[in-house]
Amino acid sequence: MAPPATNPPKSSSPSQPSGKSEVTDLKLQLRQLAGSITPGADDSRRELFKKVISFMTVGIDVSAAFSEMVMCSATSDVVLKKMCYLYVCNYARSNPDLALLTINFLQKDCRDEDPMIRGLALRSLCSLRVANLVEYLVSPLTSGLRDNSPYVRMVAAIGVLKLYHISPSTCLDSDFPAMLKTLMLSDPDAQVVANCLSSLQEIWSLGFSNSEEVSRGREALLSKQVVYYLLNRIREFNEWAQCLVLELASKYIPIDSNEVFNIMNLLEDRLQHANSAVVLATIKVFLYLTMSMTDVHQQVYERIKAPLLTLVSSGSPEQSYAVLSHLHLLVMRAPVLFSSDYKHFYCHYSEPSYVKKLKLEMLTAIANESNTFEIVTELCEYVANVDISISRESIRAIGKIALQQYDVNAIVDRLLQFLEMDKDYVTAETLVLVKDLLRKYPQWSHDCIAVVGNISSKNVQEPKGKAALIWMLGEYSNDMLDAPYILESLLENWEEEHSPEVRLHLLTASMKCFFKRPPETQKALGAALAAGLADSHQDVHDRALFYYRLLQYDVSVAEKVVNPPKQVVSVFADIQSNEIKDRIFDEFNSLSVVYQKPAYMFTDKEHRGPFEFAEELGSLSLGADSVENLTPTQSYDATDNDLLLSTSEKEESKVTINSDSAYSAPGYDASLVPLVVTQAHLESDLPNLALPSMPSHASSVLDDLLGLNAPVVPSLELKQKAVLDPGSFQRKWGQLATSLSQEFSVAPQGVAALAVPQALLRHMQTHSIQCIASGGQPPNLKFFFFAQRDGETSPFFLVECQINTSSAKAHIKIKSEDPSLSEPFSALFQTAFSALSPS
Repeated sequence: MAPPATNPPKSSSPSQPSGKSEVTDLKLQLRQLAGSITPGADDSRRELFKKVISFMTVGIDVSAAFSEMVMCSATSDVVLKKMCYLYVCNYARSNPDLALLTINFLQKDCRDEDPMIRGLALRSLCSLRVANLVEYLVSPLTSGLRDNSPYVRMVAAIGVLKLYHISPSTCLDSDFPAMLKTLMLSDPDAQVVANCLSSLQEIWSLGFSNSEEVSRGREALLSKQVVYYLLNRIREFNEWAQCLVLELASKYIPIDSNEVFNIMNLLEDRLQHANSAVVLATIKVFLYLTMSMTDVHQQVYERIKAPLLTLVSSGSPEQSYAVLSHLHLLVMRAPVLFSSDYKHFYCHYSEPSYVKKLKLEMLTAIANESNTFEIVTELCEYVANVDISISRESIRAIGKIALQQYDVNAIVDRLLQFLEMDKDYVTAETLVLVKDLLRKYPQWSHDCIAVVGNISSKNVQEPKGKAALIWMLGEYSNDMLDAPYILESLLENWEEEHSPEVRLHLLTASMKCFFKRPPETQKALGAALAAGLADSHQDVHDRALFYYRLLQYDVSVAEKVVNPPKQVVSVFADIQSNEIKDRIFDEFNSLSVVYQKPAYMFTDKEHRGPFEFAEELGSLSLGADSVENLTPTQSYDATDNDLLLSTSEKEESKVTINSDSAYSAPGYDASLVPLVVTQAHLESDLPNLALPSMPSHASSVLDDLLGLNAPVVPSLELKQKAVLDPGSFQRKWGQLATSLSQEFSVAPQGVAALAVPQALLRHMQTHSIQCIASGGQPPNLKFFFFAQRDGETSPFFLVECQINTSSAKAHIKIKSEDPSLSEPFSALFQTAFSALSPS
């Protein structure tokens, strides 16, 4: 059979052939040497084979020489055989017809006298991966599993798995799994046993089929006979095979405690192995076997400490980090058992930052009454580290220990000393920490405020640190004599402040300070409300408007809202739930421990983090039906062509605003300013505001001051049954520019309703707003809506709505053929959205 015609070879460099001529020359030379037994023929064939392989490696099509390569493979030279097999396997999948030509000579080589050639031929035959040639694999594999050479049996064991990937039914019908099990329990060669186990684990444990035979195989693989046989031979295996055996043993369920102790005694010496993978796999077996034996489980922790600490101190930093990650998991589960070993977790100067950060977390976890002083002393040394990230983490670690109520007195004194170091990042991190400490230990406010009051706001540039300082200015304005004036100076630079978090804190601090010291804060409050209402950030604007309307309604109510009774925060939220931690422990000795999250969170597409959305809709599959035929329950698959689930535009970072009005400051001197701020007091002290007592009598003076007397936006009515086909929507979206982009909060009842995303589609249709596409999984949802102004030739409104149900935030992007109507449509859209509730 003549080889099929091929395209001319492509030349990617001057040294490569420029056309068919060189490939033709190679074919002729190979044909002349085919079958030649003259001295030096093998050497000549080697040189030609090397040229063919080099051309193939750089991407040149040399399949035209297929027949000649096969003819020249009729030799006993192992090197020639290897190169020929590499050539054949490379072109087999893309040229199934050519692959058929190789079957005869590969099957013949599988019967060669040389076991090396038999093994190489069998491996190549199984690597063709052509479904039409599966029938030719059964006989060679059967013979290979019974071969006298352990190398051939080893190759055949893996070949069965390759056959299973190509055709599971053929593999099972030929009874290969049973043959593998028999070979595994009887073969004297350890590597053959390991390969049999590896293949059976993938066939029976993972399994592409749920047949009864596979289910029985899974149970058989975990039988006492198999597990004990492998454990008794574990010393014969290499490290990779030992890990396979230990992974199997970790899934075995012993009958009684005696069996548990027998297995542990048998594996005791594996804890002293030099390979960290073997040690971690052995630890996993010990931990899982003793889960129901509390006392023994604790003794296991004591036993495994020494091997783990030894591995941490030896080996590369990457290995140390992997072992430390597992040790960190154990420390979090049983910190008391590791509390006396805290010195092993001190950072060394030469360690990389990722190892140091993990050690800092472990020091925080094992801190208790007996070792807090030594640990905090060590952490204070790291604050002056040249690595800024380590310095920050050290301060946070000290704060976490303080929040655990260990040696708070000494820790507060040391923290206040950090404020004198005159380093921006140290000051910022310390201020954040002092804020948290004051929320839990308000009795330390006097000492802390005395030091914080001497810090110039100009020296604090980081947003989180500045926000913490502003919080203290508002919360303890009675103790800080210059608080109103510092706030006033910060408000003067409102336009230069880019962080919404800082601007939000400025609004709240101004309100708090005003109720405690009205005469001095009158000007600052007016400036804060005016700047807040003119702010472009939605949260800042809403907060300012809320305070303004609250003051309009009732001043006493406003004071209760802004300055509620002081409540001590006893427990701060943990980032990871106990359920997540238990799930990570169940996946011990895997990447889940290194990533500190369960496997599904970094393997399943819907759990890989916030969705990334694109600006354009070029890859969005909207379907061919009109919007009227698009049912609310229509869903879109998470494919690469679906824009809703695969895009390049990252979501803008959003600031989560927490309620920071947790306390009221100590009482102010009654001789200076009355404690109770009344409506009359406000009107006398703030004549420019002139706040009324009832909402219906809103002051026009305040409206003028804060810019609320804005022009009335035109009313907008939407067509009830607007129609826009997906193609037109996609075209308009690409042509129109974004006319309005806003973010707003989702009410709790709306979040509850979004548990069924189709509820939003049905709800918006009742408000004449149609959904044309939707996608995502909670908490990240995305919808595309459209609407049309009532009228025959009225403009369309196109909306992209991104919703995060966990943060209760929604972000809309509006494109309109009439940009002047975008704002009233946005108000209409948000009004409709706010009425969403569970059906």
